[in-house]
Amino acid sequence: MMVLTLLLAAAYLIGSIPTGLLLGKACGIDVRTKGSGNIGATNLYRTVGRKVGALTLVGDCLKGLLPVLVVAHGTFPAEYAPWVGLAAFCGHVFSIFLKFKGGKGVATALGVFLAVAPLAVAVALVLFALLMFIWRYVSLGSISAATVMPVAVYFLGGNSSVVMVTVAIALIVIIRHLENIKRLLAGTENRFKA
Repeated sequence: MMVLTLLLAAAYLIGSIPTGLLLGKACGIDVRTKGSGNIGATNLYRTVGRKVGALTLVGDCLKGLLPVLVVAHGTFPAEYAPWVGLAAFCGHVFSIFLKFKGGKGVATALGVFLAVAPLAVAVALVLFALLMFIWRYVSLGSISAATVMPVAVYFLGGNSSVVMVTVAIALIVIIRHLENIKRLLAGTENRFKA
């Protein structure tokens, strides 16, 4: 149990590293005061530029992916991996370095799921891409992908730990997008411009 506690703590701390905030500051801005105020890749893309947005996406994704891969390919029990992923995800969303505030968690969740449920990720990414192509709303694609993930994980044979973690992450992602949902319903949400 001590080993699992240490792994969860380490994953949480890694997830807590505010990639977007650090990259924004390297460009001379505090992204929390620009655009939507979010520290995620979409806001960095819109306020700082394509390159920094892409780097934020990769960095946030790696925060979820790497801790899970270390556990999954180490000498630890296999059931630890999804819980370590959840800890990394929670670190991003509730960062200890940002007074327990953070991003919406989509990219970090992607990293976790690439490690524990890659086939389900393929299903979610197809849905995300389709909705983005039709309506150009990142938030709609993200919310829809989060919604479909638990179903995809369940039907593609994910074990109970992976299913539980997926449900928890999906719920948090959706809750973090409540303001986006209100704007989508009001027709005031910003569309993604390539």
